[in-house]
Amino acid sequence: MQITAELVCFWIFAVPLVVTALGVVVARSPVYAAMNLVAAFFFMAGIYVLLAAHLIAFMQILVYAGAVMVLFLFVIMLLSLGDEHPQPERRKAMQYVGVMGAVSLLAVLASAIYRVPDAAMATLAQPERFGTVKAVGQVLYTDFLLPFEVTSLLLLVAIVGAVVVAKERI
Repeated sequence: MQITAELVCFWIFAVPLVVTALGVVVARSPVYAAMNLVAAFFFMAGIYVLLAAHLIAFMQILVYAGAVMVLFLFVIMLLSLGDEHPQPERRKAMQYVGVMGAVSLLAVLASAIYRVPDAAMATLAQPERFGTVKAVGQVLYTDFLLPFEVTSLLLLVAIVGAVVVAKERI
């Protein structure tokens, strides 16, 4: 196997992505978990850039690392979530479930890596316009116009519902 610059860049983004993702799960403070999630979003955007999906990388940073995480941090601060410690029995059960989930995930990942031959990965080719704003917009506003409009309507209803719930009672 030949080591290329792309492979080195992948590992530069992948290792910190896994570390920050684990930081989200094991952090005791919700604020630290949220900040680890922001870092994971940035590393994921770097992997999207390596896959030549620049629009998805930009949207990852803009939407998730920007808007969604700011919303999460506001909710955490408004609810003033502290460092609640679960009872020892519940904590032990949560650790057991977490370890079993991690082992299952690693087994599925190892199975998937084993089944994909190297030759099949080398023959995958992508169109020249893949990941561009024009290509994504063309597909979004032609083939997926109805789901796009339904999603926008759903978000509008969610915003109105949030305003109604947050409004002070008179």
